[in-house]
Amino acid sequence: MNESVTIVLPLPNPALSPNVAIGSYGGRMKKAAASKRYRRLSREAVEAEAIETAPWGHVEVQATFYHKTTRRRDQDNAIASLKSAYDGIVDAGLVEDDDWKHMTRLPPKFDYDERNPRVELTITRCE
Repeated sequence: MNESVTIVLPLPNPALSPNVAIGSYGGRMKKAAASKRYRRLSREAVEAEAIETAPWGHVEVQATFYHKTTRRRDQDNAIASLKSAYDGIVDAGLVEDDDWKHMTRLPPKFDYDERNPRVELTITRCE
């Protein structure tokens, strides 16, 4: 049986992108704060779903990004910017770890929503 849940988060803070240089103490602190906040938002979103069958042994995560503009996006950077969100899913107890044995990340999808930019993470149980 495949269960799934979709959580909605704001778009990741630009500081979470692997393309952002953090060569200063202030840059490292900014990235750490953004990471901590995004991880908490993800954990709270999963906990709000009150999934009684957790923990799940293996999950697939499909990220769909909704941006204000239709410009081209880099899939690798998009996935990397969600690392804190994946950690939040683990923190919530939905899955044991975010390693390859427990979590498969599907290629991200990109869409357009001028009024409500966000990222939707659809987490599907695969056991």
